[in-house]
Amino acid sequence: KTLHPGKFVAVFAIGTQPLYDFMNASPDVLLMRGSYVNDPYVVAKNHKMISINTAIQVDVMGQVCSQSIGTRHFSGTGGQLDFMMGANYSQGGKGITLLTSARTLKDGSLASSIVPELPPGMPVTVPRILADYVVTEYGIAHIRHKTTTQRAEALINIAHPDLRGELRNSMKGRFYMR
Repeated sequence: KTLHPGKFVAVFAIGTQPLYDFMNASPDVLLMRGSYVNDPYVVAKNHKMISINTAIQVDVMGQVCSQSIGTRHFSGTGGQLDFMMGANYSQGGKGITLLTSARTLKDGSLASSIVPELPPGMPVTVPRILADYVVTEYGIAHIRHKTTTQRAEALINIAHPDLRGELRNSMKGRFYMR
């Protein structure tokens, strides 16, 4: 790290007594305010900063939702947007979003995690202008600085293979798709 080299920097820790004892005894552990640790400009001071976060769904334009499925809330944003911004501002940094390509519904059918557009009520955690890399079990899509069509193609290529045709068909008329 270029900022606080050799130090463990955290906002909080949850664990066992041996963890707390280690943290209390070690001068290398820095517990700091979230307003500092999650500040994108502070994060960006680390050269080649890599931010890795998970998502529930990503639309073909690169908008990331990590908080809900529709209006059903699952998680808060934490520092995801802050760290994605910091990685984007960092010299040589990368922002990585991980998600499974699909989830299995109760009836056994597949629902894609890469969708034509986020459903109503689903908040955008990371806007498309900050999305960088999206990773599923089928590959990596580098979408930063890409056109809308290039983003859609790259994301469809890492979607579940059984759902790619459906995604491509939904894009016809919206974008030029091969």
